[in-house]
Amino acid sequence: MDLEEVYRRDLNLFVALKVLIEEGSVQRSAVRLNLSQSAMSRVLGRLRELLNDPLFIRQGQHLQPTQRALEISRAVNEPLESLRMLLSPTDFEPKLCTQHFSIATTDYAMQTILPYALPRIYEEAPNISLAFSPLKHEQILEQLTTAGCDMAICRPTANIEPLEREKLGFVSVFCMLSKSHPLADKELTLADYLAYPHALIAISDGVKSLLDTAINGYTQPKTLLRAYHLEAALAIVDKMPLIITVPADLAYLVAEKHGLIVKSLPFEFKPFEYSLIWHPRCEHSAAHIWLRNLLKEQCGKLIDKRVQDMGLV
Repeated sequence: MDLEEVYRRDLNLFVALKVLIEEGSVQRSAVRLNLSQSAMSRVLGRLRELLNDPLFIRQGQHLQPTQRALEISRAVNEPLESLRMLLSPTDFEPKLCTQHFSIATTDYAMQTILPYALPRIYEEAPNISLAFSPLKHEQILEQLTTAGCDMAICRPTANIEPLEREKLGFVSVFCMLSKSHPLADKELTLADYLAYPHALIAISDGVKSLLDTAINGYTQPKTLLRAYHLEAALAIVDKMPLIITVPADLAYLVAEKHGLIVKSLPFEFKPFEYSLIWHPRCEHSAAHIWLRNLLKEQCGKLIDKRVQDMGLV
């Protein structure tokens, strides 16, 4: 039978069949399904016509199901139970979740925000799986629709309608120098910033554009290195007097570990907003709501803490 033909059948009749088998009585089944006894009798007639079987044999006041009725009841038991569970409001239990989530992230989020949230995620839901994809700002709508990503963590650079969005917090940019840098013990001035070679780490095109705009009218500094991860800059930081420009949160995390000195930008730079973005198709999924809430709580808490500790606002 084609699916279209199944659609034209009254599948509620299978629920009625199960109730009739459980109750063994048209009258009791009618009460349970909130029908009149005559309406319940008509339902039984439609069932017999649909399934081409008498389905029940009357024995005194009791209806005895036929073998065909019992076979059909067993066959539909699992799908009916699945539908019942699907339509029943239940509290989401992360520990029982086995869902796969795909998240599009920037290099900044991958190195700073997510490592802070992952322990909590897997503590609550040890059986889920996560996959991370590089965020493509110009294709974010495609990534969250046809490309299969469930959500994104980024700074939106354009209109993202019809996607949903919630702010995580504010991010700024800092500089890091090696302890052997000529400016290590000095205040970083704009002239110094422009004069020394630079490495840009985990700085997106959009954030680089903000930096370029902030020093518009001056000679742009020479960028010797641009990379996703800090290791590339660490390999040469003692060989060259690099000014390493990174998201402030990354500086917060790695400076002490690698013996680097953090300097504020020597020009005005307004912190920018980072957001959690998702497609409306995921809006009401219990599993997605749980993950979004956890990410918002953990990531927002982390960003707010760093903003306050580092005096970014």
